Amino acid sequence: MNITLRQGRAEDLDAIVHLEQIAFADDRFSRRQLWHLLNRGHAQTLVAEDEQGALLGYGMLLFRRGSVRARLYSFCVHPDARGAGIGRRLLEALEREARERGAESLSLEVRADNRVALGLYRRMGFRLRRWLADYYADGCDGWQMEKALAAPCCQRVV
Repeated sequence: MNITLRQGRAEDLDAIVHLEQIAFADDRFSRRQLWHLLNRGHAQTLVAEDEQGALLGYGMLLFRRGSVRARLYSFCVHPDARGAGIGRRLLEALEREARERGAESLSLEVRADNRVALGLYRRMGFRLRRWLADYYADGCDGWQMEKALAAPCCQRVV
């Protein structure tokens, strides 16, 4: 499957809202929240799209002024496109983006019952950092995970 990764734009809002609705049963971002995240200066959104321009996934990073930590705030791959490597490619691009903005680490929160996401994050080098009891709206626990981001000149080639 050929996919293109690019910066998210305001006109991606409808597709991102739709993706949120079909990918998550609970704890979805509202249209207003997503609009704000797409248009704020200290957030960065990357999207993955197919040859026809259909949105297959997206990820949003948050940056705080004066901090060397970035946060993966939202990450989603279309349910029909999972298993095709889109999540890995999108996450690699988000990590590069974070490094280019000076981040030394990347953190995220993930549902404890989301084995697919936990597996992806572990394979990508994220480590469990902290247990988050009763973290999600439905009472599900979560994990905070973190990954150190090596400078581009120091990355291992695998």
